[in-house]
Amino acid sequence: MNRREWCLALPAAAALAAKDLHADPAPMLKSESLPFDRLPVHHSGANTFRAVFHGLTHENFRLEVHETTLAPGGRPHPPHHHRHEEMFLLREGTVEVTLAGRRTRLGSGSAAFVASMDEHGIKNVGTDRARYFVVEMFNA
Repeated sequence: MNRREWCLALPAAAALAAKDLHADPAPMLKSESLPFDRLPVHHSGANTFRAVFHGLTHENFRLEVHETTLAPGGRPHPPHHHRHEEMFLLREGTVEVTLAGRRTRLGSGSAAFVASMDEHGIKNVGTDRARYFVVEMFNA
């Protein structure tokens, strides 16, 4: 590859490197009612996940909401971090939320907010299942 070809390829390579993991095309959200028992269920071992909303708001923000049910001792994935913020809204159960190295035990009705790039994780530390919603909103 010569210098001119490298110069032409550079913007495409930079765009690919900067691509957000959630940059796939998303539909514009519309007003709708979604009965919980009709949400599609996905399984990962003893844990379940239900997608609720995924799309763009009228202000062009990407909104994603899903519900997770963790078995006792379960976690959805190892601690991680990402650019966008997210919020956990605990519906039932007892979880341990790790935010930037600090662990906090939360019960039903509790919430946690994760700032951009803070490493975070969640684990069911109770004896029953834990159910919570995750709300993510970020620039599209």
